[in-house]
Amino acid sequence: MNTRLTELLGIQYPIIQGGMAWIAEGNLAAAVSNAGGVGLIAAGGAPAQWVREQIKIAKSLTDKPFGVNIMLLSPYAPEIAEVVAQEGVQVVTTGAGNPGKYIPRWKECGIKVIPVVPSVALAIRMERAGADAVIVEGTEAGGHIGELTTMVLTPQVADAVSIPVIAAGGIADGRGIAAAFMLGAEGVQVGTRFLCAEECKVHEEYKRMVLEAKDTDTMATGRSTGHPVRVIKNPLARKIVELEKESGNTEEVEKLCTGTLRLAAVDGDIKNGSVMAGQIAGLVKKIQPAKDIIEEMFAKAQELLKV
Repeated sequence: MNTRLTELLGIQYPIIQGGMAWIAEGNLAAAVSNAGGVGLIAAGGAPAQWVREQIKIAKSLTDKPFGVNIMLLSPYAPEIAEVVAQEGVQVVTTGAGNPGKYIPRWKECGIKVIPVVPSVALAIRMERAGADAVIVEGTEAGGHIGELTTMVLTPQVADAVSIPVIAAGGIADGRGIAAAFMLGAEGVQVGTRFLCAEECKVHEEYKRMVLEAKDTDTMATGRSTGHPVRVIKNPLARKIVELEKESGNTEEVEKLCTGTLRLAAVDGDIKNGSVMAGQIAGLVKKIQPAKDIIEEMFAKAQELLKV
């Protein structure tokens, strides 16, 4: 499927793997890139040296384009911004902030800059700042979310900017890809389905939670803090939401949330950790190689779109 995104990034399929902190590392990124998409290393709150190590791992496993997702709220963001420039990473996606001050340096190094945006206004700002494309993420997505859905946000952003739009949130099969393209997207970002890629090193208990999830099994926590996060329901998530209803004590809520993704993703504590996943988790039913996931999704999308 040739689109402006495949031409921009030099890839076979217009798909980017989501930047999932504590989960998306060099091995998964390389597997997705080898399969024809763009794999991402998620910097999250990790230090710059860890990101550099993961970039080297990815380079040892693929000669295809791959990228790094930088959470701009991280105290390490300035160092990581320089690491990706030094290491010649081809793509940078960003979240939780405005990457404007880093864009000139990245552009000097030939890096394609693709911010994640939750609104039309931010998409327009990012285009003016020099972004090569934008990822439009709906509230269906796993992890940190905005308020608007993918279905309503994608066409509005597509009408407002001239750069390629990548739809994210609620996409896990070819039907989702076809729908995104009908709404004006020229590519998709997929996170939740790649949680169940063979190459994904997230804890097996985390994978099991995704595979067993039903359509109503996710909820948003942390709305009282202004930073809502979509997770699969578990004792921790219920405790957070109950606390928000009872007291609205944002400090206590923040304390409950700190470090809990790592607890689930790395340690496998699915009761006391945050099992971040999108609303589409109920559609994910098997563990597959990243290559099979991508080929299966796009075969169906092409059939539906007749391309």
